[in-house]
Amino acid sequence: MSKEINELKLFLDEMVKKINISDFIKDDPVQFPHRFTKKQDIEVVGFLVSLISWGKRAMILRDAERILEILGDSPYEYIKNGEFPPVSNIAVHRTMNMEDFVFICNGLKLLYSRHESMEELFIGNDMFEGIQLVRDTIIEANGIKGHRAERQLSSPAKGSACKRIHMFLKWMVRKDGIVDLGIWENVSPSSLFIPLDIHVINMSRHLGILKRKQNDRKSVEELTSFLRMLSPEDPVIYDYALFGLGVTGYLKNK
Repeated sequence: MSKEINELKLFLDEMVKKINISDFIKDDPVQFPHRFTKKQDIEVVGFLVSLISWGKRAMILRDAERILEILGDSPYEYIKNGEFPPVSNIAVHRTMNMEDFVFICNGLKLLYSRHESMEELFIGNDMFEGIQLVRDTIIEANGIKGHRAERQLSSPAKGSACKRIHMFLKWMVRKDGIVDLGIWENVSPSSLFIPLDIHVINMSRHLGILKRKQNDRKSVEELTSFLRMLSPEDPVIYDYALFGLGVTGYLKNK
């Protein structure tokens, strides 16, 4: 590791210490899966909340609360029982309406009829492959290709960065016990990919560690490859540093 890269690592490590703290949870969508203890409840809540985690933070938190009201005290049992709301165009979050929500819930019901945990789709697979398996299962459950709800589900096969699902996977896999829940025992943090949030994108390009101009899967792979050089066992820990530098206005002060 060159002196320049080592200095960058030290800089990012210091930022991680400031952002990756328990106080982060209360203002972030990660707070919602933290309200549950059963593995499958955490998965269901984490997955559904991650899908709406785009746009203004206040709106995300408001609409996540609405989703939890629908799911009730046992989100996993809610999915297994399959008694979903009537299909309608009532908004759930921005472009997601109740028709989309029911489509996704139907898919999760099929997934849990085949697997004890969503984790099983990621064991032994590249994370992008696992994401595609989840997406394909949800579409299969509904028996409809080209449904409007598919736009809620990122497609690795089409080169998507899959930002929201990589965030969900970070929640499930990282094991430092601070912000991320780390409930998946059979998937290594070393296999994770960086969630390509706009703050992460801007800071990575400013620091010169992301050269690619498109915000797509190849950019995720390029950036994560660099971060693995800094921390092979836990590259995505630097999501906190890059995100934190972005939200704290680092670039504006330069």
